[in-house]
Amino acid sequence: MAIRFILMVNKQGQTRLAQYYEYLTLEERRALEGEIVRKCLARTENQCSFVEHRNYKVIYRRYASLFFLVGVDEDENELAILEFIHLVVETMDRHFGNVCELDIMFHLEEAHFMLEEMVMNGCIVETNKTNILTPIQLTEKAS
Repeated sequence: MAIRFILMVNKQGQTRLAQYYEYLTLEERRALEGEIVRKCLARTENQCSFVEHRNYKVIYRRYASLFFLVGVDEDENELAILEFIHLVVETMDRHFGNVCELDIMFHLEEAHFMLEEMVMNGCIVETNKTNILTPIQLTEKAS
């Protein structure tokens, strides 16, 4: 398993989406999110987007007012995860049209569904945007 968690956080440090691929209690999740978010948001734009924390390597990227953070195993390829983050943003952009924090907040189920189409049990299984969005579009047509 490579990906341990995916977080979407605003500039104030509020978690807008959290997806975990390993079991952590609610207290452990809160503590981990707080530590990582404080660490990543405190970094300047001149610093790299890779942070080591506990037994994770955290890769993050800022798009507008949202930070996308992905926690992976220490031996995972950082550049591949940066590409994955960009894929997530592009997929959400295609669906929502220039994704923003409010899109995530008001369409949380759809955002989780997109991640579930892309990542299964911590492994990236789908990278084609059309294949990712087709089930969502079909459910929208049916309702």
